[in-house]
Amino acid sequence: MSTSLTSPRWWQILKREWMLYHMGDQAFRFMFDAPPPNEWVSLDCETTGLSVRNDEIISIGAVRIVGNRIMTSERLELLIKPEKGISAESIKIHRLRERDVAQGLSIDEALKRLLHFIGSRPLVGYYLEFDVAMINRALFPMLGIGLPQPKIEVSALYHDYKFRQLPPYQQEAHVGIDLRFDTLMADLGLPVRDAHDALNDAVMAALAFIKLRQLRRE
Repeated sequence: MSTSLTSPRWWQILKREWMLYHMGDQAFRFMFDAPPPNEWVSLDCETTGLSVRNDEIISIGAVRIVGNRIMTSERLELLIKPEKGISAESIKIHRLRERDVAQGLSIDEALKRLLHFIGSRPLVGYYLEFDVAMINRALFPMLGIGLPQPKIEVSALYHDYKFRQLPPYQQEAHVGIDLRFDTLMADLGLPVRDAHDALNDAVMAALAFIKLRQLRRE
């Protein structure tokens, strides 16, 4: 049976080929390989602010997930020296001062290490869209493309889990669900590490991802 050119599968193939064609460095073709089965990478970034256009990444934390295990021995912690300064307001959040990142990597070197760490594994994170947008802004000048790996949003998994527990009348009324990270972790009975540390946040997102996958199966 032939496959329609309008099917999702065809669009995925066309998108993959377009990205491979426009990728500036073919040494990173491995990102498009089939991912290792039952493996993911949980990712988090600390930044100088919340503007994707103007702020910079100063810290990246990532950890591999294999099945129901978080491979803390296979983690990635990177400090990045920003081109601009770090505001006092952002230091209050992530506690990284300019002297803490003065010997950090360039953003290009950090991204190369991150891409090799991720490989082709799907990405997991809490409000991952922002982190990916920050990474892609820095990645485009280097590769001409953004991160191609599938992305899994922990807050969306949690929303679906909580929504299924609501009675029908509340589902129809679109009752709001508290998606704050502290609420999510407490409700799932998971340990909390110091927040706004890239590796800690990546590990906590990985814990939530594993727990929500288990609950979905149950």
